[in-house]
Amino acid sequence: MKDINIGKDIREELKRQGRSVIWFAAAIHTDRSNTYKMLKKRSIDLELLMQISELLQHDFLKDCSEKLEIYRDEGK
Repeated sequence: MKDINIGKDIREELKRQGRSVIWFAAAIHTDRSNTYKMLKKRSIDLELLMQISELLQHDFLKDCSEKLEIYRDEGK
């Protein structure tokens, strides 16, 4: 499961979209400090991940699922 790092994936998507952490923090109704902490985590709450997926119009759940399939296929 080394390949799954949701905080990193969200950071990369924010960067791809040209969104700032300040914008993101406001959009998910938290402060910048908590947002930075969240973006350093390998996993986050599923409900929050669904909210973030909707906000950024990116299916992070699908990304995780695809990584799990690759992990299984490689026999790890």
